[in-house]
This record gives sequence, C-alpha cells and structure tokens, in this order.
Amino acid sequence: MFSMETMTWQVVFLSLSLLCEIASGQFHYSVLEEIKQGSVVGNVANDLGLDIKEFTKRKLQILSQKKNQYFNISLDNGDLYTTDRIDREVICGITEDCLVNLKILAENPVDVFNIEIEIGDINDNSPVFSKDIFNVAISESALPGTHLVIENARDADIGVNSLQGYNINPNQHFTLKEKNSTQGIKYPVLVLEKSLDREKLNIYEIKLTAFDGGKHMKTGTALIQIVVHDINDNFPVFSQDTYIVRLNENAPEGFLVLHLNATDDDEGLNAQITYSFSHIVNNAINTFSLDSKNGDIKVNGQLDFENTQNYEMTVEAKDGGGLVTHCTVLIQIVDINDNAPEIMIMSLLTPIPEDSLPGTLVALISVDDQDSGKNGDVTCQMMETAPFKLLPSSSNYYKLITIQSMDRETISEYNITILAEDEGSPPMSTPKIIRLSLSDVNDNLPIFSQAVYTAYVSENNIPGSSIYSVSALDIDDGENAQILYSLLNTNIEEMPVSSYISIKQDTGVIYAQCSFDYEQLREFQFQVMAKDRGSLSLSNNATVRICIIDKNDNIPKILYPSLDVEGTSSFEFIQHSSEKDYLVTKVIAVDEDSGHNAWLSYHIIEVSDSALFVIGQHTGEVRLARDLQDADSHRQKIVVMVKDNGVPSYSATVTLNVVVAENLQQVLPEIIKHPRELDTASNVTFYLVISIALISILFILTVVFTVIAKCRKTTTPTSFGTLNRPWYPHLSLKPPSQFSDGSLPFPYSYDVCVTLDSHQNEIAYLKPIQNDVPTDNLIDTDDSAPGNDSTKDSLPSASITQQAQPNTEWRFSQAQRPGPSGAQPTEEAGVWPNNQFETERLQAMILASANEAAEGTSGLGGGTGTMGLSARYGPQFTLQHVPDYRQNVYIPGSTLTPTNGAGKREGKASGNKKKSGKKEKK
Repeated sequence: MFSMETMTWQVVFLSLSLLCEIASGQFHYSVLEEIKQGSVVGNVANDLGLDIKEFTKRKLQILSQKKNQYFNISLDNGDLYTTDRIDREVICGITEDCLVNLKILAENPVDVFNIEIEIGDINDNSPVFSKDIFNVAISESALPGTHLVIENARDADIGVNSLQGYNINPNQHFTLKEKNSTQGIKYPVLVLEKSLDREKLNIYEIKLTAFDGGKHMKTGTALIQIVVHDINDNFPVFSQDTYIVRLNENAPEGFLVLHLNATDDDEGLNAQITYSFSHIVNNAINTFSLDSKNGDIKVNGQLDFENTQNYEMTVEAKDGGGLVTHCTVLIQIVDINDNAPEIMIMSLLTPIPEDSLPGTLVALISVDDQDSGKNGDVTCQMMETAPFKLLPSSSNYYKLITIQSMDRETISEYNITILAEDEGSPPMSTPKIIRLSLSDVNDNLPIFSQAVYTAYVSENNIPGSSIYSVSALDIDDGENAQILYSLLNTNIEEMPVSSYISIKQDTGVIYAQCSFDYEQLREFQFQVMAKDRGSLSLSNNATVRICIIDKNDNIPKILYPSLDVEGTSSFEFIQHSSEKDYLVTKVIAVDEDSGHNAWLSYHIIEVSDSALFVIGQHTGEVRLARDLQDADSHRQKIVVMVKDNGVPSYSATVTLNVVVAENLQQVLPEIIKHPRELDTASNVTFYLVISIALISILFILTVVFTVIAKCRKTTTPTSFGTLNRPWYPHLSLKPPSQFSDGSLPFPYSYDVCVTLDSHQNEIAYLKPIQNDVPTDNLIDTDDSAPGNDSTKDSLPSASITQQAQPNTEWRFSQAQRPGPSGAQPTEEAGVWPNNQFETERLQAMILASANEAAEGTSGLGGGTGTMGLSARYGPQFTLQHVPDYRQNVYIPGSTLTPTNGAGKREGKASGNKKKSGKKEKK
C-alpha cells in the first residue's frame, strides 16, 4: 500500500513525463508503475490530430500480441488509459529502460501507428536477503583484518530506489565494509577487528541491515551467526567473482553449462569443498542443476529465449572446516531461429463483388516473429499469380489489394497463399492460405440451349397438356441465375399466341391451350423470352416452332361412283365379248388426312362371282379376272371397301352393279327393272306388261338413233362434229395452278345415249367410236411428240395454257406417284412416296377436281355406268382442264387405262402451304 504522499508524487511525475512526440513514426508516453487502474496516459485522438467524428469513423484499436493487456483506448474521447496493474519489475525485470511497444490499428483508411510507453520505477520493493540467517564459520586463530564476505541483498527497483548499502549493529569484534563486483553488485563484508577466543564465546550474532535510496527508504535485515572454529585458516577461493556464460536456447537437457572449481589451501577435511546455490531465481530452480561435489552446472529443463533471456544465481563453496566463499553466475540465453513467423489476418473482405475496381482493399495482414535480431526480421510475399497484390503498409503490416478486374463465372474462388519468411539461418517460413470468394453481379444473359426449338404435337391433343419444354441457362448465381419464362405477344392467324399455348413461368414447360387440328393449322411459331431475376434483369429470346402431326381422324371419301344422290344406282356396262384384264370401272376415293393415314387400299368384300372380278389394291381399278362366258350372269353386284392406312383404320364401301350385254338395248330392261322389285306376286303381270312396252319403245328409239349415227358418220368425224367450241365456256378461263399435271392431247369422239328409269333418273353412257381413232392412240402421254403439234393448235386457249411447273421437291415419276385417292401404287409401278406433303399435294388436286366432278355441270359421276363422262369430253376437250386424272378415267369397251408421262412436270409449284382447307369430320 502506498501513502497519499506517494500517490501525489506519482501524479506529479506523470503530469511532467506524459509527453507525446512523433519520432520515426512513433508516439512516446511515460508513466510510473503501480499507477491506479483506469488512469489516463495520454489522448491518442488529439496526438493524431483527429476530431471526435473522424475518430469514431476510424475505429482505433490496440493490437496486442502479449498475454496481458495493460492499456486500452477509449472510443468516446480517444484517451489511452490503463486497464491492469502495472508492475515494472514483472514487465521488464532488471532492465533499466522499461519500454512497452503498442500498435494502434486505424480504419478508413487502414493504417498502423506505433506507440512507445516508458514505465517509470517507484520505490515499491525493499532490499531482500536470500536467507534470514547466514551461518558463517571463523577460526579462532583468525587474525584481525580477516574478511568474511556475506551474500548480498537484492532490490528489484532500479536507480536510487535499488540497494544502496549495508550496516550492522555495533560490536567490539567486527566492523562492516562493502565490496563492489565488476557488475556493480555490493557485497557486505565483515572485518575482524579483534582476535577471537572460542573458549570465551564460540558464536557471535550480528544483525545485518540493507537499505535502498528511495525517498522513503526501505530496508531488509538478516541475522549473521558467526561460529568460531578451531584453526581452519584458509577459505575456499573461486577463480573469479562472477562467471558469465552465453548459452544457446536450444541446448539439450543435461548440457554442461559451467564447471566451477574453488580451491582451498588447507589440507584434509578443511580442503574438502561442497557447492550449493545460495541464491537462485524461481524460474531457474527447475532449469539448472548444480553438482555439489564437482561444481558442474547443467541444463535441467527447456530453455526459451522468448520467455527468459538472463539467469542470475549465486553459488556457495564451503570447505570441510566451514569456511565459505561465494561467486555469481550470470547465464545469458542466446536466441536461435527456432520460431517460425506468424501470420494474422487483421481484417478480411469476403466475398468480394466481382466488379470491384482495381485497388480495392481485400485484407490487412500482420506478420510477427518472436525471435530477435535477423531471426525476427520477416518478409512476406504472395505465391500465386492472381488479380491481387501484396503491399507493405507499415512495420510488419501488409495490404492485400485487387489489381485487375475479376469474373466470378470464370473463377469464383481464389486460394491465396501468403508466405512469411524470416532472415535466420536457416530461415524459417510460414504459409497461410486465404480463401477469397467472389460475389455475383448480374452480368450474363440467359442462354437457351437452342436458338430454334421444333416440337411435334399430334392433333386432337388434350387442352391443358404439356407439349414441350424449353430451358435456358444463366451462369450467374443466386437470383441473377433464376430464370422466368414468358411468351412474346404475337398473333397466329390473327389470334394471340396465348390462345394456342401457355408457358409455365418458372420451368419453361409449354402447355396447349386448345386442341389442334392438322387440317386447319399445320404449324406455327412464336418466341419465348427468358429473363433473370437480377436487380437489373437481363433477357434473351428463342423461337419455338410447333408442327402438328396428323392423326387418322377422317374416313375415306368416295368420289366415284358418287354417293351424293340417294336412290341412284351405279351401273357399269360391259360387252359380252370383253376379255381378261378388261377395265370395268375405277373407284376413286380421297382421304383428308395426310401421309400414311391417307394411303388408301381397295378391297372387294362382296361379289356375285368371286372368280370374275379383281380390283387393284392400290389403284381401285376393277378388271375382269378372266374372259366372259355365256354362262356368266348378266348382272353382277360388287361391294368395294376403301380402307386407309391409319391406326385405327377407317373405311368406306360402295356398291357397283355390273351389267353384261352386247348392246344397250339388250341390257336396258335389266337396268329399268333393277331399282324396283315386286312387292307382291299379284303385281308381276302388271309390271311385266309395262316392261315389255317400254322395252319395245326403247328398242325403236335405239334403232332410230343408231341409224342416225351411222348416217352422220360419213359427214362428221365425231358424234359432236357440229361443235366448234367447248361445251363449257367457263373452262376457257386459265385453269387453277393445281390443275397442271397433264392433258389428253388427242381429241376423242363419243356417242351419247340417254334414257330414264322408272324413277325418272337420268341414265347415260358413252360409247367410243373405235373406227375413227385407233385404240392405242386414245391418249398420248407425251405432249411433246411431233404428231401433237397440229392438235394442240386446234384446241381452245384454255386447253393449251401452260401452268407453272411444280417445285422440284414434289417431282416424282408416275411409278412413284400415288393414285388419285392417296392409295399406294401397284406393285409394278414402284413404291409410295414417304413424304407426307407430296401425298397431301396430290390429295388436294384430286379433291378439287373430284368436287368439280360432283357438281351438276361436271362429267365425272354425272351418269350411271358411264364414269360420269359427259359431252364435255368432246372432240375439242382435253384433260388439261383438270389434274392428272387420266389414270382415273376409263373408256367403256376398252382395256386401255390412260397414264401420265413421267417426264412432263419440270417446272416449280408455288410451294407447300402450311394451312389446309377446313376438313369435314365424319
């Protein structure tokens, strides 16, 4: 405890010594030890020239690498104050200049300041002897003037506050003197003034007092017991008073530090010397050992320069007669490079925005080495080649800054290795890895996996079902990589795209909003936008093309024989003399589907005589399977089924009535009777009479017409020789572009026979006049033949108008061309084309002409048993007015089937239309 006067003196000393100066970048303060906790040493903010606002912003803090923190800085006013008891002797030991170095870290900007605080000594320690009682032996024969050296006292203070001298209580035999060693240590020495007589007094007790020089002097006492021995008149003697030894801190246990050898001139027991530590500091008790017999001092524990740099001890040598002498051993620990540098991260910015500018501070790094001298000098460097640089800031501090732009998508994380290496021999180094991650900014567009997506969707799909999925990738991170999908506002056939499809915002799954119909809409396209969720969102577009796939949802439509008029019976007339392969008729059908679904096949499912007729499976041509015989029935019924190639397959049927006779008069009664059947047996006679009458009338009319025809044959080349223009003026118009597949370049003459059945239905047939035109020249498939020039010149303008040639992508030979109804070709004609749109084009051409044939003015399907050929096929009419239906038309009484030349179509069509006409569901 200190008196009030002592504290007042300390405050005065502190006020006089707290001087702040800047020298070599350091601030210097002075303070006395044992100052009250919380006392202000100085104001760092004022010394740095900072006002309160700037001081708060810079956040000053003390960086301490010691276990004890003695000082701190007030964040309110910048005062540097004490936080713990300050004991100079604990901090600095016997060192006279006691300095405490502090490092102050400032932020915004980052900087480090060095502060040096000098700890002043006060007289707070009394001189202390190592023993309370010193036993000293002296021979009674000792002469006056004999010196007895006593162990010195120690005072932890320094300067005037340390030990100043000794005194003893007055006595008649001994006086006190002081002996100074080369180290400045004062030893008390008793000097014998008067001879001793052991027999009178064998023990003398003298009180030894040690005092310091403080203002308030402190003392320490010890009792000296002097034992008077019988004659041992020589003291042990060391070779020197003080031994100084330098010892490496890595000295192993058992290492010999010093060999002490004291000598005694006596003999025998008086010359036997034993050694012991008379004084040794606490931290050296377990570190060193002393052999009492031979005086060897050895290392007994681990040495560490960083903990203790000096050891001081007193060794006592005593002979057998009790005479004692002392020496001082000073052991100085020599530092070796046994501590690797330490790297500490004082501040670290991670993650770093990838758009950080060059020069951005990333980390403040401190390096330290507990060794001294060059062993503690440390250099620091960065090992990797990275967009960072390590710059020295101040003593043992470095800044890690950016030096170039960075891209998280290229490198998202850096492992920076900092290597600190000292200058010792051999040098020691310490690596430290700093993991730096980059934070993302929205600098990348979403990228679709394809620029154009093509999806195939079957028609008649379920509304609301998913039909496709698009995906985009954004290489950013977090919300910057979260993608939202949307449709760009476009119209499809004047309808918004949202009427057809929708898209799920977060997955990119596309859903159908309606059921698609291939016959109405075959394909459409739209754009999808992918936009990220970044603060400044980025977007990209992709095109999606939806192709509708046809399904077999239409029943084949039979164009010929026509089934539009109820009650009409279809009759086909063949002569009795017809031979095998004679073309009886041809069934024409189309299917509004496309591709394989529109490939039609023809099958006879019911026939009166199965051995008499065959049908071309892919052409629909009904032919005689053998020659007609007299025994064959005059009436044959054939039921033909037209079946498409879809799954499931759809079909339609038509009934054909075939009448076999040599002429129309022979078959006419059968035709008239056909539609009616007797309801009861009572009407048979009535109808028989009526039939005979009608047959007679018809026979007369037939004879008359035959005579007229024979008579006119000599004057006219055809049955319609008086006609010099087409029967249908509207055909003089330029034919549609789809009717450009060929023509019949040679005119062909027909006789027309018209009659009525009992229901007033018109019955007509065409009879070719075979004497005028040879059968094998009815149709010439090559319009470019030399013999056709004059014929072409005589045709109407509508017949010779040339159409634009179809696109080469639709070009195929007759052997590869599908039949008019979309069926596959015959076996000898080759295979069907696999292109869906080739078949669709032919279907469109067939359907357009077939619809025209079904009208009242058309020759196709207009009469019974005549293939619908009317006077339209007069001598001046060619098939250039319709698509290439020559394989669909037959000439009664002939085995010839017109075919198209394979090399006629060399031009280009207008291209494939993507939308077909509205289909008729059945």
